[in-house]
This record gives sequence, C-alpha cells and structure tokens, in this order.
Amino acid sequence: MPEKQNSPDYGKKIMGWQVPEYDKHERGQGWYAISSIFALGFLVYSFFTGNFLFAAIIVIGALVIIIHDGREPIKVDFTITDEGLIVGKRFYDYDEIKDFSIVFKPHQQVKNLYFEFKSVIKPRLSIPLNDLNPLPIRENLLRYLPEDLERTDQPVSEALAKMFKL
Repeated sequence: MPEKQNSPDYGKKIMGWQVPEYDKHERGQGWYAISSIFALGFLVYSFFTGNFLFAAIIVIGALVIIIHDGREPIKVDFTITDEGLIVGKRFYDYDEIKDFSIVFKPHQQVKNLYFEFKSVIKPRLSIPLNDLNPLPIRENLLRYLPEDLERTDQPVSEALAKMFKL
C-alpha cells in the first residue's frame, strides 16, 4: 500500500533559490561605540522623563542586535510555483499578492525582488536575487502577477537599514 503524503500541493515548481533569513551587516568597533553612546543617551533620557517602556524597548533592541550579530543567518528556500510563492515553510498564494517589482542596480549592490500584498497587515516581501539573472524571473512572474514599474529604487526603510547597518 503506498504511503500517504501529508505535505500540501503548492503547484508545479517553476524556479527557486536559497536566500538568507535576514541581511547580515559587517559592523566594526566604531559602529558599536557610536550605537552604545546613542543607546546610553536614550536610556538616560527615558529615565529622566520617566518613560520606562522606552528604556525597555532600547534594551530589547540592543539585545536583539547583539544576538543576531553572533550568528549567521539561516538559508531559506524560496520557490516560485504556478500556484504562488514558497518562502521556507510559508506559502503565499498569488491571490494574496498585489504586485511584484524588481530593483536591479548592481553598482549600488541592490538586486532584489519585491512583493506587495493586498492586505495592509502583511509587510512587503523582499527577496535577494544574489547573482541570478532577473529577466527569466520577471518573465515567469508576469504570467501570474502584475509588475509595479514605478518602483525603481529600494524602499527607504531598506536603504536606511543598510546605511545604519541594522
């Protein structure tokens, strides 16, 4: 008797690659010194104003940065299928996605694929293209999703995170 598979069918795989779980930035001692000064300044300010929640947020943020800096990001499988997208173990149906865009500016080290969701609650999905050619990816996605041709640069939030190495 054949064994039953409990894994759901997410459609036929079109293409896929691995992406890091998050961007890992190289931070020097200067970055830590400046960040520590800012964090201490904000902590002093929060205690003088009696805003202990702000102090807790500063401490938690610092701990998250320190913990993430001590480990390498996990490689996650990203797959484009004829039914939707698979990121790790999470499936996104094409019905949930509003559009996609590709920002490919190698001289600025920006090579990303972006997906905007119809729901305001879901954040934008940013997938690094690494050394892949964006044209076949674009051609395949155009069969299922509209392309946002107005996005020509990476979002401001990503540019700031890259600039401040967050």
